[in-house]
Amino acid sequence: MYRDYFMKIAFQMDPIEYVDINADSTFRLAEEAQNRGYDLYVYTPDDLTFNRGKIAAKVRSISLKRKIGDHVIFGTVELVDLCEFSVIWLRQDPPFDMGYITNTHLLDLVTKKTLIVNNPFWVRNLPEKLLVLEFPDLIPETVISRDLEEIKEFKREFKDIIVKPLYGNGGAGIFRLKEDDKNLTSLHELFSNISSEPLIAQAFLPDVKNGDKRIILVDGKPVGAINRVPKVGEIRSNMHVGGKAQPAKLSQRDREICSVIGPTLKSKGQVFVGIDVIGEYLTEINVTSPTGIQELERFDKINIAEMIWNAVEKKLKN
Repeated sequence: MYRDYFMKIAFQMDPIEYVDINADSTFRLAEEAQNRGYDLYVYTPDDLTFNRGKIAAKVRSISLKRKIGDHVIFGTVELVDLCEFSVIWLRQDPPFDMGYITNTHLLDLVTKKTLIVNNPFWVRNLPEKLLVLEFPDLIPETVISRDLEEIKEFKREFKDIIVKPLYGNGGAGIFRLKEDDKNLTSLHELFSNISSEPLIAQAFLPDVKNGDKRIILVDGKPVGAINRVPKVGEIRSNMHVGGKAQPAKLSQRDREICSVIGPTLKSKGQVFVGIDVIGEYLTEINVTSPTGIQELERFDKINIAEMIWNAVEKKLKN
């Protein structure tokens, strides 16, 4: 049972001093928490320690302000048992590697006393490119394999395909191979030399030229969307690689997708989720460190961070 007061909040994240305060979703969540009077602390995944039955981290208290280049004031470093926090936000960016996975195992050990958002057990077990496989009717034609012949056969059937690493993020390592492209074998060799993970190949979706819609769900319910449009000549719409955010409305198909996946996300403690939709198809479900809050707030003039914190508070009271 979580404690009945709600004061100390920790963010496990990449260094907050380097974030873009006008785009970073974690900064916006922390800012909203500060506005509610909560005490804020930060630490990085490297600061986490298991020592004789306790999970602790070297944390720093923080105070935030919206001033570019001078947006955070740090307190002194102190080693704190994570069970002393009311809420811990799991917000570091991928890569989703063994370091990330080990970190979620350690955080699992404090979930009986501290609410962790999103739930680390299910963050670990719901990688964004694999979770979608539970909803085969919603996704593009897909193959995941290390077997080159299987991927070649897939390409022969669908001709124009996308190939990408299974645990990549931010648009990195995505390749489009058209019907006459002869580079599949070389790409397979390249990826195989980098890691032992299978590749994911999908039928190319021409609708990507119109954008890749990021839909934000709070506790399983859609609250809004932005459209990320790729640069001219690009197939990747991720804002990390130059995609431009534009206002977007939820279509009937978007709502159908959310109605199918929402109950699963809610049941597994995924409070803040971002899904990606191209045309009629679900392509990813991001539970690790979803983005898009600030862009959506600016476009739709709604306080998404407030909605997320309201959902967190509700969980604490239940």
